[in-house]
Amino acid sequence: MQDVLTLILGGGRGTRLYPLTQQRSEPAVPLAGKYRLIDVPMSNSLNSGLNRIYVLTQFLSVSLHQHIAQTYKVGPFNTGFVEVLAAQQTNEAAGWFKGTADALRQHSRHVREDSCTDILVLSGDQLYRMDFAKLVHRHRETKADVTLAVLPVDHEHAKRLGVVRLDESDRVQCFQEKPQSEPDLQLLQTPAETMESRGIRCPGKPYLANMGMYLFTRRAYFDLLDRNPATMDLVNEILVPAVTTHRIHGYLFTGYWEDLGSIKSYHEANLALAGDSPPFDFNSSKGIIYTRMRNLPAARIKGADVVHCLLSDGCQVDAGCRLERSVIGLRSQIGPNVKMRDTILLGADRYESPAEQVANRKRGEPDVGVAEGAVVQNAIIDKQCRIGRNVRIINARGLREFDGENYFIRDGIVVVPKGGVVKDGTVI
Repeated sequence: MQDVLTLILGGGRGTRLYPLTQQRSEPAVPLAGKYRLIDVPMSNSLNSGLNRIYVLTQFLSVSLHQHIAQTYKVGPFNTGFVEVLAAQQTNEAAGWFKGTADALRQHSRHVREDSCTDILVLSGDQLYRMDFAKLVHRHRETKADVTLAVLPVDHEHAKRLGVVRLDESDRVQCFQEKPQSEPDLQLLQTPAETMESRGIRCPGKPYLANMGMYLFTRRAYFDLLDRNPATMDLVNEILVPAVTTHRIHGYLFTGYWEDLGSIKSYHEANLALAGDSPPFDFNSSKGIIYTRMRNLPAARIKGADVVHCLLSDGCQVDAGCRLERSVIGLRSQIGPNVKMRDTILLGADRYESPAEQVANRKRGEPDVGVAEGAVVQNAIIDKQCRIGRNVRIINARGLREFDGENYFIRDGIVVVPKGGVVKDGTVI
């Protein structure tokens, strides 16, 4: 595993997660109350023995840089490293990343100078747990040029993801990104007997979807990137055509995996973690998900009714509250008699001082948090938001998509962006 170099792509605009990406990069978006999306690929890599990691960043990356620096510190006697490679002007390139392939190409010098034999490329917007040692073993066993992780999905998910068809040796025979037509989908189906021969029984999931994890041999990595310097997208412009020129294999995965790159999927995945039988356990003996250590007090609950919720450190929930199927982030302040359901409250980066609260009230702004009597349902409230007394965030007009003055609606979910203010008595 010391011969594998890990590259985590963290520089995209994250347009599908907007407005959560209005002031931060996609991998810096909070997850499950106290984590960030970047913690997932970082932790999976470290738990798999991969401790030589570059994170490629570009847009709104300050908070991501801070989180990585404060969380993933490698000791002076450790041969590993975790380093951020930000987009920069060089003698070879003078612009921003124009795509995933361009991002890898602009930082290829760091890979060339490394002694690695294989390069693992990961995304920064997914939730899963995988032992990459098994992926590496299978990659070397099949003598593949490129190995990509795939998992069984149903018809609807296949339309939103890249889909491959494998032969009996797990070599990719066909690869199509987001197939829409029924003939294409029919062509990409993996026969049930082929799945069962590998010990995989997933009724209703006849497609194998690309998970966005790619393991290259050193030779194939530079061959594919250097072949056509004009290519910008790693999947459509490089890997799909390479099916006919290189040995591209699939690594079958049947565990939990979710792409969190849209508001809807992000909302659903977070709320599922608060259920009776969450599909993903952050504190598992098979691989803990790490995050930044914080010196915060335990959550304080004053006689509230809390059902199927995740409460993070430093929260305060006042009496008379009813919280149901919600995720409550760090330092969240929830006033008396608040009703909250199917909501993600991301909390705050710091506590307000009494002097700041007085000054804010003179300006007619509520304190940071959710004030007395508010009703919030099917929503995402970003960090440092101020939700006033008796506010109702319920999507009263039943809109699917809408951009308001201090809120957005995506897939029927109300999103109040970071630092947003909703004054007393407002109805959304």
